[in-house]
Amino acid sequence: MAGYKINRITSDIRLALSELLREVKDPRVSRMLSIVKVDVSGDLSYATVYVSAIEGFEATVNSVKALKGAQGYLRRELGARLSLRKVPELRFVADDSIEQSANISKIIDSFKEEE
Repeated sequence: MAGYKINRITSDIRLALSELLREVKDPRVSRMLSIVKVDVSGDLSYATVYVSAIEGFEATVNSVKALKGAQGYLRRELGARLSLRKVPELRFVADDSIEQSANISKIIDSFKEEE
């Protein structure tokens, strides 16, 4: 499949999933959860979704466990919102990039205060 089509589908999936995450009513899913990255396989069979929570890595891991339980619901809703012939199977991965960037920001701020 052409690269531009995969990129377009990836951005559509990311946008639709970010809307769907706001609608999930499971209390284990963090309200401050963000989608860091989405990787879609070339044949549209799988979509790996990297998520991160502002509350920390533990909240991210708990949210991923809850999202794995809601995979069927999310996939069905994704298929209803997007007009795809084949809706990819969702795989959620915990990512701690938001926490790391906050730590880097604190380190930079501490260097600025020393000067």
